[in-house]
Amino acid sequence: MALILFIDTATEDALVGLEKDGEILGVERNNQQKEHASFLHPAIECLLKNNNLSTSNLEAIAIASGPGSYTGLRVAMATAKGLCFALNIPLITISSLKLLAKAAIISNENINFLFCPMIDARRMEVFTALYNNELREILHPFALVLHQKSYSDFLAKNNIYFFGNGAAKWEEICADNNSHFLPKPNIEAAFTLLAEISFTEKEYANLALSEPEYVKGFYDGS
Repeated sequence: MALILFIDTATEDALVGLEKDGEILGVERNNQQKEHASFLHPAIECLLKNNNLSTSNLEAIAIASGPGSYTGLRVAMATAKGLCFALNIPLITISSLKLLAKAAIISNENINFLFCPMIDARRMEVFTALYNNELREILHPFALVLHQKSYSDFLAKNNIYFFGNGAAKWEEICADNNSHFLPKPNIEAAFTLLAEISFTEKEYANLALSEPEYVKGFYDGS
């Protein structure tokens, strides 16, 4: 168990949180995507101050590593790597899609559906993946231009939950009765669980080589 700072600036809703031993100590949010860079450091300072802590108390930093906004991902990665180098603590990277899926599973854990997170990538394109209700990856993260036959092979045999800030585009064109749509889930609990597992099992990123999971080329999210 550890004191872990977690950061997500992959989409329009930025999140910075602090957790210890599985308990969330505080969360700061920002929904102005162009202000994520200026939001990040003050939010970290505020969280630590409110809990009578300093950066020297941190034992690890976890980030949502993408896919998502190119600029947002680089902001989180640069901030986290800088702090980890300075403090000599590990970096934990977690797929943004996996975080969304885990958050949805937490709220629907006894349902034998597949879980399909979608992150908006402009126009009719989304970043997506597919997981079962045990968070086992069925489809690896990829960029998809949506059309009416998307997911048809999986929908023929499975009920699927779709969610995330890109799911509304799919809902507009999808007519399959096995498609179900969830509100965008809150990821704090999922972040805490997955970060704690990575810390306990020492599944750390390589600080020198770590890069965001872009999945495709430049996307600035604006």
